[in-house]
Amino acid sequence: MRAVVFVNGEVQDYTALAKWLRPGDHLIGADGGTRHMLALGLVPDAVVGDLDSLEPETVAKLIAQGVAVERYPVAKDQTDLELAIERGLRAGASEILLLGALGGRLDQTLANLLILAQRDWPVPLRLAEGTQLAQVMRSGETLTLQAARGSTVSAIPLSTAVTGITYEGLEYPLQDATLTIGSTRGISNVVASAPAVITIREGVLLVVCVIEQ
Repeated sequence: MRAVVFVNGEVQDYTALAKWLRPGDHLIGADGGTRHMLALGLVPDAVVGDLDSLEPETVAKLIAQGVAVERYPVAKDQTDLELAIERGLRAGASEILLLGALGGRLDQTLANLLILAQRDWPVPLRLAEGTQLAQVMRSGETLTLQAARGSTVSAIPLSTAVTGITYEGLEYPLQDATLTIGSTRGISNVVASAPAVITIREGVLLVVCVIEQ
């Protein structure tokens, strides 16, 4: 089962957002992210957070519809998004997709993106925005990109250094390369032949793919 967490960021195109959804997804609203689901005419399976971004009337209506609502104190050590991800894990998700996580406040946007690297999550955790998909690689991992020829791929180090980076199927090849944090060398590569593959030896690497439609 895949859990989809809707986050309280900005959504410019709900049609593009809806394309990421699949039948049978377990839908979780991270506080104000619930409004994105409602805008799509969807009813969440659960809403999680301190609920300071939802109108009380909306919360009451969701409860009346049988939605599981988990309310937390405003003063807490975790963001609503982190609590929503943990709710998805408890529900038995085998993968988790974050939607509506970007835009608005810069601090929230960065925190939402970097949560992918916060820990070694027990299931794949990805973030989608428009036609872009972000995910994190860790030491010894191989990532096969599900992206068509012509798609743009960027690799951004999140650890001090990422070593042993090797590309297959990308226009600008790397072979056993090292990228250090802040490096722009991995920005804007292109899928030359699908499927493209990235492997790393050590480190934490953020991979963002702009998928060619």
